[in-house]
Amino acid sequence: MHGLPGPIAPFDPDISAMLDEVVVAVAPKHLLAACETLREDPRMGFDYLRCLTVVDYEETLQVVYHLWSRDHRHKLTLKTSVPTDDPVAPSVTGVWPGADWFEREGHELFGVVFAGHPDLRPLLLWEGFEGYPGRKSYPFNEYTEW
Repeated sequence: MHGLPGPIAPFDPDISAMLDEVVVAVAPKHLLAACETLREDPRMGFDYLRCLTVVDYEETLQVVYHLWSRDHRHKLTLKTSVPTDDPVAPSVTGVWPGADWFEREGHELFGVVFAGHPDLRPLLLWEGFEGYPGRKSYPFNEYTEW
């Protein structure tokens, strides 16, 4: 991954490593441009979105993008954090069309609004379901801890 900071430096990333992956964190305002750069720059060529997940840290929701370059055979994790009271991140479906159902799931279970997504209808739950069952704050009243 030599040269990684150069092309994404304008996005003020926080770069680290976790196990065998480079981890890049950017602010939501830089997310879409960073994704486009990671896909289009020939030194990186992250052309495949392996997975998109949302992690609830209670005060913030972190959207995590697991990327893969088929040409270079390397992977990267891209992260952005949004506040729980206004969880808005740009949709990356224009960069990786495979993000469609991942974003729908993140919207439905965690309440993240993926701005610009073409169709955020429920994927797993019924229309009108109250709350976000992926969040730690969601009450599961019928269950008790032993």
